[in-house]
Amino acid sequence: MALTRKKRRMALIVAGGVLMTAATALVSIAFQDTIAFFVTPTELAAEPRGPEERLRVGGMVVEGSLEKGALNIFRLTDFETEVEVRFEGVLPDLIKAGQGAVADGRVVDGVFIASEVLAKHDEKYMPAEIRDLHEKMPEGTGS
Repeated sequence: MALTRKKRRMALIVAGGVLMTAATALVSIAFQDTIAFFVTPTELAAEPRGPEERLRVGGMVVEGSLEKGALNIFRLTDFETEVEVRFEGVLPDLIKAGQGAVADGRVVDGVFIASEVLAKHDEKYMPAEIRDLHEKMPEGTGS
């Protein structure tokens, strides 16, 4: 039984739609483990996340909170809330108190376990959300 021209065209359109849907699903699954949403410490405290969700937390390293060793521990702040970050590995040299940092990882039992820590690029860098909060602060508070 030969397909008419109209039926053949419809079959190709349906097959193309199925292939596009399958490709979209495969791309979504592949990116699921690599996509990380940026949050501030305040946003993280307001909406706690589970260990299955990969995040990036950015802020300023709190004065006196940096403990370097086999397990590096420090706190990040957005000048409203602080979050404890733990990282096993070598921290970038630019990570120090009062400097900007972004930690990539997951929240486990209320502590942010970082798989990667990034230092600010230059002296002017600060995530936009934190810069806005910092500019609203009265003189003599924060860093």
